[in-house]
Amino acid sequence: MNVTSISTDRNIFIQGSDVARRQIEYASRFDSLNIIVFTKKGFSVKKINENISVYPTNSISRWFYVFDAIRIGKKLPIPDSVTAQDPFECGLAGYRLAKRVGANLELQIHTDIGSRYFRAESLLNRVRFIIAKYLLPRAEHIRVVSDRIRTFLVECWNISQGRIEVRPVFVDTEAIKNAPILTDLHKKYPMFSHIVLMASRLTREKNIELALRAFALARKSVLEAGLVVVGDGDEKKRLLNVVRSLGISKAVIFEPWTDDLASYYKTADVFLNTSLYEGYGRTLVEARTAGIPVISTDVGVAYEVGADVVDLYPHAVAKAILKYAA
Repeated sequence: MNVTSISTDRNIFIQGSDVARRQIEYASRFDSLNIIVFTKKGFSVKKINENISVYPTNSISRWFYVFDAIRIGKKLPIPDSVTAQDPFECGLAGYRLAKRVGANLELQIHTDIGSRYFRAESLLNRVRFIIAKYLLPRAEHIRVVSDRIRTFLVECWNISQGRIEVRPVFVDTEAIKNAPILTDLHKKYPMFSHIVLMASRLTREKNIELALRAFALARKSVLEAGLVVVGDGDEKKRLLNVVRSLGISKAVIFEPWTDDLASYYKTADVFLNTSLYEGYGRTLVEARTAGIPVISTDVGVAYEVGADVVDLYPHAVAKAILKYAA
């Protein structure tokens, strides 16, 4: 079986990256896998192994990603199946290509498109919602990461449950359980009596400001508590300003992403997630696997992992924090 995949993940061009390893495992089921990746100029065609080739679009602008992906796809061997990483821009390219060559179409959904917060986030997301509503009923197979997304598709868009496969994000639970503690947060930050941990991209949908405001309230009762936020993103500068305005600069630590998250999970007192929406919520699973209590808004697999699910209000989140940090 020959498969063409449409993706946005440029990490596949990095030798030995997690995404490259996942694609090697995925491609073991096929004769060939050709991956077209949305990129700006500056990338080269890459051969990952004997049956995987990666083709960058090398577009002059993001507005040309879809057209360039279709153009490249037309030149590749005719696939039996086309799979798209999302039902939005990748989905459009995949749909047009599959229709042209008569291949089956698989669309993947990794985010909670049914969440009102997804649609409210931007005009682009509202357009993406419309595109997904058009494309998904036309796909032979739909792959989602959680029951939450499947339920939305079945109940709200009347898509047959038999066409939907729930395939959770892979989490190497044994590796987390067996990982040694290389970094002890309480030794690293001895000034904190209790440590609240977050691990997240610093982007709008992650709603980190809610966590900061909730933590500021909780700290009035536990003066020596600390919040460690691991991750980077375009919201960082604004969030640092929020920290200063709340007067909690000495109690909040922003750290860059680390490959030693298992140590952080194991040595913090509670893990906090305040996202507006999540397709799955990998860090929730990782934190619970490491044995740490989890507080989360009602997103992704929060209920499935046994998190303390809270409303999107600072007082509600603060009350949950005090349960573990008082």
